Amino acid sequence: MRKTTLLLSVAVAATLPLPSLAQQAQQSVVTSPGKGTITETVKVTATVEAIDKAKRTVTLKGASGKSETITVGPEARNFDQVKVGDKVTVEYVQALSLELKKASGQKAEVTAASGAVRAEPGQKPGGAVGAKVTAITDVVDLDPARQVVVLKGPQGNLVDLKVRDPEQFKLVKKGDQVQVTYTEAMAVSVTPAK
Repeated sequence: MRKTTLLLSVAVAATLPLPSLAQQAQQSVVTSPGKGTITETVKVTATVEAIDKAKRTVTLKGASGKSETITVGPEARNFDQVKVGDKVTVEYVQALSLELKKASGQKAEVTAASGAVRAEPGQKPGGAVGAKVTAITDVVDLDPARQVVVLKGPQGNLVDLKVRDPEQFKLVKKGDQVQVTYTEAMAVSVTPAK
């Protein structure tokens, strides 16, 4: 678990400067009575402009013409196969889902899972990482004037949740529970230059 969490952290940290290169960002919201999910996907495709193998850095140039230099950690296999002119595609997805649990009586808790896949030795560099955190929270208060539900998490922390849909707000009662699930995943692939 610790190793995959480390891989996820490193992979996400490596892409932090990439938003300036982003070409496609999509967001979707799906709701049904007592449920809602918001998903955001960002896709970046860039061309390898320069490589410093000693420092393990790659300079990537996006379609907008902007360039970013990122450091590639030692856990990324086959770094030596990356060449100037190769295309690097990074796709990052994050989703937040909420589901109303009518006075289920479950204990407030948090569970987490993560996983990673990386290229085998000799293959083109690439891989994917993902993580999922689920929390059962208690509805401890409601503010109908502001349409705010107050959730109490497993560690006792309170979170105000604004419910924009009046019909969804009407479904929630003090004593209910809300299952919150946060998921994130990232995939990286390298396509050789033609």
